[in-house]
Amino acid sequence: MPFGVVTLTIVETPRTGPSGGTIDTPRHRALGTASRVTILKLVRDADGGMTAAEVAERTGQHLSTTRTHLDRLVEAGLLVKARAGGGQPGRPAWRYRATGHDDPAPAPAPYRSLAAALLDHLARADGDTRAAAGRVGEDWGRHLAAATDQDAGPVGTVLNVLDGLGFTPRLSETGADDGGTAEVHLHTCPFLDLVGRNPDAMCGLHAGVIRGALERGGAPDATAVLEPFGAPTACVVRLGLTRTVSGDGPA
Repeated sequence: MPFGVVTLTIVETPRTGPSGGTIDTPRHRALGTASRVTILKLVRDADGGMTAAEVAERTGQHLSTTRTHLDRLVEAGLLVKARAGGGQPGRPAWRYRATGHDDPAPAPAPYRSLAAALLDHLARADGDTRAAAGRVGEDWGRHLAAATDQDAGPVGTVLNVLDGLGFTPRLSETGADDGGTAEVHLHTCPFLDLVGRNPDAMCGLHAGVIRGALERGGAPDATAVLEPFGAPTACVVRLGLTRTVSGDGPA
């Protein structure tokens, strides 16, 4: 009986977890060490996130080792980082926050495509990426504000634009006064994965959008400071207006 040729076809099937869901390999690889599991739990339990120095102090690890673990968790989509300086001078440390299973759906495709294209462009350009992104954001904010309620006023226009982008903005009663200031809390970020790619550029872009919306809403001289993780469960936008305006808009 002659020997034949046997051909084996190997079909790779996705691994599934106990509930039948497909295992996310990059995330499982990121959690392949006890150190990163510990770090992830620390950051998840911390209101407002943690800096690398704070994590290193809690774990007893060397700071450079801690940063490596944190950035690996960011790459896997388990953490997101941003600089939280509250508008103060200087370059503040990165602050890390855990992403969650209840994070918002991605922003509408046209917005995401625009933001992704901007990141790709800035990655190849020289100079201050945050400032450049801010200038683009201002144009974008004016464009988006033009399609909203023209009688909403500056703060209302900002709320409408941010709500349309998917940020779930809320005007804070404790952060508003009669002297021309207002505080808006952003409870979701539909651009989280892009923030992880270039936090400075994305936060600069969003701050620019807010400034552009303020200008289109009738407050061209207003100021806007975006503070990532400025509140335990939200990023904070602090608006400085040259005159008292109504905070009317979607709550």
